[in-house]
Amino acid sequence: MRKHILIVLGLIVLVAIAGFVYLAWPDSAKLSVAEVAGVRPDITAPRIQTIPTINVADVVGWQDGATPTAAPGLTVRPFATGLDHPRWLYRLPNGDVLVAETNSPLRKGGGIQGWVMKHLLGKAGAAGPSANRITLLRDTNGDGVSDQRSVFMTGLNSPFGMALFKGQLYIGNTDALVRVPYTDGQTRITATPETVIKLNPGGNHWARNVIPAPDGKTLYVSVGSATNIADHGIDAEKYRANILQAWPDAKTFRIYAAGLRNPQGMAINPITGQLWTVVNERDMLGSDLAPDYLTQVEFGDQFGWPWYYWGGYPDTRVEPANPALQQYSKRPDYAMGPHVAALGLDFANDIKLGQRFANGAFVGEHGSWNRKPVSGYKVVYVAFAASGFPAPGTKPVDVLTGFLDAKGEARGRPVGVIADQTGAMLVADDVGNVVWRVSPAAPTQTAAR
Repeated sequence: MRKHILIVLGLIVLVAIAGFVYLAWPDSAKLSVAEVAGVRPDITAPRIQTIPTINVADVVGWQDGATPTAAPGLTVRPFATGLDHPRWLYRLPNGDVLVAETNSPLRKGGGIQGWVMKHLLGKAGAAGPSANRITLLRDTNGDGVSDQRSVFMTGLNSPFGMALFKGQLYIGNTDALVRVPYTDGQTRITATPETVIKLNPGGNHWARNVIPAPDGKTLYVSVGSATNIADHGIDAEKYRANILQAWPDAKTFRIYAAGLRNPQGMAINPITGQLWTVVNERDMLGSDLAPDYLTQVEFGDQFGWPWYYWGGYPDTRVEPANPALQQYSKRPDYAMGPHVAALGLDFANDIKLGQRFANGAFVGEHGSWNRKPVSGYKVVYVAFAASGFPAPGTKPVDVLTGFLDAKGEARGRPVGVIADQTGAMLVADDVGNVVWRVSPAAPTQTAAR
């Protein structure tokens, strides 16, 4: 009799657990994206997930000449098509545009995290091998469409960021910052890249960006974390979740700022002259947490990862705890919203889309996988005040949307954003395999009377 009672109790417990999982998973948002965006976002209690909410838009591509939708007063058209996972862009002094056709290195490892990441890559159209190539795009007649294309560099290792500095082109490979000599107007480089500093590869966040620092002597290099919240221990995250400062002549570096889970887009604020970045924050705290962010970064800053988010909210999943860090965790300047995957960044001194977008930052949001409903999948604008910071009450404004179709399937996913030589915005769409060009619409012609 006792055995039967225990069996029945066990079944009741199993049913209760199954019912709880059914009710609690997948987690659905209780707040809008806008409520978790801005200078003072709504930070609610976490809803910790053991089984992650997986809700990524299936990729269908651009069909029958469809394009994204530009904000009123703007127009969009393809600058270049038929690319292989174009992820990041860089404009050379003569106006040529370099595009990194790149993808994650082949992933190793199993477990639930490995399965999730491979599943997500497949659904997001990013499961194929990396082209490991930089392609040069040239618009010879100034009509806003690339009419010449050449393979600029090959033999790279998941290349991402690119920057000219003192006659050298620096490239952020996943495992090293490398450089090659560059002459203005070159259409192909065959020189063997020279290693400047080695970077720790592997893990979830493989892309390395690089930009020159305002001092004219050093470079900033962004390196994302290997895992969500130091899942394999903090020792496995050495020189990860950092922005590094590199001295290319001496081939040395130091940690410039830390606690940044996945910083990718970096740019110098034209008003303050300071480094700014966008950061892709942590997963599996529920559909309303934690917000990705846009922030100024100064030497010695610590933004809390993995122990804290949004300036001191503890992530109780991380062990051992680090209570001494809480008071030193810097609060970011601006929340972009939960799980939007903020990756691209450029300022309005480069991108010129009219008075409505004259003083602020443009952010490419690659789109969520851990939120229901999805968030991101667009390019947005954050207006700045005269102080050089976003004003309280400011919310992101849509600039380029339509990457999701009426069924919620992904026609594309935006990443890098830069200005072309005219000030129009170029957007790398890594699963649509397009670089889009956004410019002010031509004024309506009034009929002659």
